[in-house]
Amino acid sequence: MARQVVSGIRPRGGRSKALALALTCALAPGLALPAAAAAGEHHPQSTQLADRLAHQVTVAGAWRHLEALQHAADTHHDLRAAGTPGYQASARYVTGRLRQAGYRVRLQPFSFPDSAPVAETARLLTPEPRTLHPLLARYSASLPASGWTGSLAVPPQGGAAAYGCRPGDYAHGDFRGRAVLLRYGLCDVAAKLRQAAAAGASVVLLNVDQQPAGMNIRAGVRPPSAAVLPVATLPRDESEQLAADTARGPVRLALDLRGRAFTNHTFNVLADTPTGRPEHTVVVGAHLDSATEGPGVNDNGSSVAMTLETALRLAPYAKEIHNRVRFAFWGAEEEGLYGSTYYVSQLTAAERRQTALDLNFETIASPNYLRLVYHGSGAVPPGTGSVEKVLLDRFADRRLPTAPLEFDGRSDFVPFIAAGIPAGGGSSGYNQVKTPEWQKLFGGRAGAIADPCYHQRCDALGHLNRTILGQLGDALAWATGRFAVDTADVERGRLT
Repeated sequence: MARQVVSGIRPRGGRSKALALALTCALAPGLALPAAAAAGEHHPQSTQLADRLAHQVTVAGAWRHLEALQHAADTHHDLRAAGTPGYQASARYVTGRLRQAGYRVRLQPFSFPDSAPVAETARLLTPEPRTLHPLLARYSASLPASGWTGSLAVPPQGGAAAYGCRPGDYAHGDFRGRAVLLRYGLCDVAAKLRQAAAAGASVVLLNVDQQPAGMNIRAGVRPPSAAVLPVATLPRDESEQLAADTARGPVRLALDLRGRAFTNHTFNVLADTPTGRPEHTVVVGAHLDSATEGPGVNDNGSSVAMTLETALRLAPYAKEIHNRVRFAFWGAEEEGLYGSTYYVSQLTAAERRQTALDLNFETIASPNYLRLVYHGSGAVPPGTGSVEKVLLDRFADRRLPTAPLEFDGRSDFVPFIAAGIPAGGGSSGYNQVKTPEWQKLFGGRAGAIADPCYHQRCDALGHLNRTILGQLGDALAWATGRFAVDTADVERGRLT
């Protein structure tokens, strides 16, 4: 899953999950089980294909694709990131299976700005020397090759000032020429850099504020032009110790934070059903790339596997498909939603109007899972609520409670919504901390994040949860089959 809007930490990631995820914890649509009777407002003939598809799309079927994605990572340095051989191997597998099933497959190439760390080291010099473990933010500015040595400044802790989002957060203290330690959240990284630079700071360090305390996640600065200072994340335990040290006296650091910028190249994989009305196209997508820190088998191989299995099981029912289904496997989501954004930018005005909706599932096999359905309480395109209702009704029919996940700017629905196209989908969670309320709904461990391997090397096949993979995979398959036959309710919503 992409790093949150401009920051990239999934706080998701960002991606104290003050990392700006707008997840609603109060009772809201989908949080409790609606009465089953409320779920059956569609005509039976519109759900026959959906029922058949949901029955045939299974965890066992998807698992074969997950094994192939794991193999692609295993044989290519544990990575499937965009622009790498691991991504190309993943795409070859997906493309081959789709073509064998009779789909019209095309590759959509595009370029995108990228960066890579050259040096990311930090050492505490005083009060007691020790090594720190920073991760240079994607697109960060660089320190000189000779490195940087200087003092650390920390805004007042315990309130909003700790996040460094406002000019007043720097009113108490001298930040000129110093490294400043900020908490992640409340605003994007670009805003933090802007305020820190105005206060005269030389470097920004971010407390990634994750659970467990030693976990770190690479941030990102967007747009890249907003990277006016070098910036790196530190694990929560290291950050909190630095803040405590600073409260007792002067702290000096030696930093070497440098990266290189370059243009990368990759592609989307697009596959259309041979039948169905193009003027009512249903896009079903999942990002095919991993983050640069691991194999990405949950994020987002889990959704890729279920999307691919849905496509393969749908293929024999071409005569029953009324609306064209376009299965999309996006590239460079983790770098900033570049693949899906490029796709939408290439649509003509007529093609945008003819795109009925976008289904997007993200990270659907988390070990400490949630059962989340995207919910738009703000400015979302008309018809989005109809997509959400179809998914909620499916879970209600199965007596499975859900919770709402606000459209948070961290996955490939973003460019569709920006273009006025209804969207929806679901997730099992990434780095949200499970609350006691969520524990009552879904089980698992309160106080722990949904996926402890989020953007880590351990995001591999062995840590996936088959139960939630099957449940969210069922919803993906059922909704695909339903909208392949009938999108009238969504289209009516677009007209209101």
